[in-house]
Amino acid sequence: MGFFSYLFQDWKANKRNIKGQYILLMYRFAQQVRKNKIMLVFFFWFLIIYTIWIEWILCCELSWHTKAGQNLQLHHGHSLVINRGVVIGNNCVLRQCTTIGNKGDKDDRSPVIGNNVNIGSNTCIIGNITIGDNVIIGAGSVVVKSVAANCVVAGNPAKVIRQL
Repeated sequence: MGFFSYLFQDWKANKRNIKGQYILLMYRFAQQVRKNKIMLVFFFWFLIIYTIWIEWILCCELSWHTKAGQNLQLHHGHSLVINRGVVIGNNCVLRQCTTIGNKGDKDDRSPVIGNNVNIGSNTCIIGNITIGDNVIIGAGSVVVKSVAANCVVAGNPAKVIRQL
């Protein structure tokens, strides 16, 4: 994948969502700056601006260390907290007020989210867990255990509501 293809890989998935396009464009560029030592020398200032602008002002804590697949969608992109160790698959949807991270104890591993996962607003996904492919997580859910593929989960704690 070329440099510009990499930067704009989420563009079509977020059409008519300028804020989502902007945040993800900046996120992908920050990832490139971090990966390449030459770019890091010339664009270290960009990582500072990214932290101030995207994380502090736009309230979207999406670390450039987070691994995210293609066609990531951000709906509203506000109050979003994604831990640096999280792995997100292709074609996933993240909504506002979502927290994905570790428990903060001795086991600091973060969730791994499969492909085609749709995460509702105000959702917490915490701990060393795996979310399978083609999963829908309902709004307001608290997911603390791994979720199998092809199902809908919701609640606190999240439980399987139906199979897809």
